[in-house]
Amino acid sequence: MSLRETQLIVDRWIGQYKEGYFSPLTNLARLAEEVGELAREINHRFGEKTKRKDEAEGSLALELADILFVVVCIANSQGIDLDQAFGAMMQKVSARDAERWTKKER
Repeated sequence: MSLRETQLIVDRWIGQYKEGYFSPLTNLARLAEEVGELAREINHRFGEKTKRKDEAEGSLALELADILFVVVCIANSQGIDLDQAFGAMMQKVSARDAERWTKKER
């Protein structure tokens, strides 16, 4: 599924509610919450902070999907085509880092 298709699916889902998209600041707060949940799960798996015995195992995949959902909501509410934006970002980093790999090989 392309990012464009993902954006359409999210837009259709949000469209069924009269409130529509949250404001950019509310979505930013939601994004921070979701990133915090991912950080907590990664810390429990790979860091020094273990889960309590009564805490259920979390899912990195679902936490990442939650983050993606909020990012798509922000993009949709701002009229941003994520396929186009991601392509432009990859061109930028590819040009910027073009010599990085050849330097490591030396």
